Amino acid sequence: MTQTTPEAPARRQRAQVKVRTLRTDRWWLVPLVTFLGLSSFLVYGVWAIIDTSNFVEPYIAPFASPCLSTSEVCDGARLFGWAPIGDWYALPPGLLILGLPGGFRLTCYYYRKSYYRSFWLSPAACAVQEPHGKYTGETRFPLIIQNIHRYFFYFAVVIGAILTYDAVLALVHKPLGLGSWILLVNAVLILGYTFGCHSCRHITAGRLNHFSRHPLRYRAWTFVSKLNAKHQPLAWASMFSVMGADLYVRLVAKGIIAFPYA
Repeated sequence: MTQTTPEAPARRQRAQVKVRTLRTDRWWLVPLVTFLGLSSFLVYGVWAIIDTSNFVEPYIAPFASPCLSTSEVCDGARLFGWAPIGDWYALPPGLLILGLPGGFRLTCYYYRKSYYRSFWLSPAACAVQEPHGKYTGETRFPLIIQNIHRYFFYFAVVIGAILTYDAVLALVHKPLGLGSWILLVNAVLILGYTFGCHSCRHITAGRLNHFSRHPLRYRAWTFVSKLNAKHQPLAWASMFSVMGADLYVRLVAKGIIAFPYA
């Protein structure tokens, strides 16, 4: 008969902790790529806030739009010539603007899954043990704030409309400019991601019991549902498109990109 020592259960427990998963595939690759992608977006966002080369006629960098003060050098792209906060604000415009689309993405259902898995390893992948000792979900502070996602949606719609206005304005003034079309593609992707949001799907017809009595809302819900099915690829495409469009405008403003149809 084998005698069990007091140290045996502790050894078995340590062995179980080391074996986080029985998966033999490269399950760590997706969270790693996600971590690098989201980190690049965060790093670029910080740089874009600091950088001041955000406007060159007729382009305005998406991370600096809309112009809200008269102290910003972007008269040609100011929304209907309106500067609601006057000339007293001299800090980077991104500090005022990026919180709204940033909050929308931060609380987005897909992005929550992405950074929960890639940054917090909660869990890193299916059938992989997470390192946390307990799970409270989104019922406590600060994660309970995720529930305000539906309200960020309304602000995101406004930002999407402003970026569309910027793209149309650029096309009117410079229809052959590469930057005009880059801004337009970015606006389309931003709107596709925004209107494919789960909150938008719920707003259009989430509480209806009879679609037949509301044909227009049913059509809207059907359209939004199609976008919702592509929410993940639209989330990534719009994230990189807004970075790319923003960087392009800044490089043109700095004179690094300089050709007749830039």
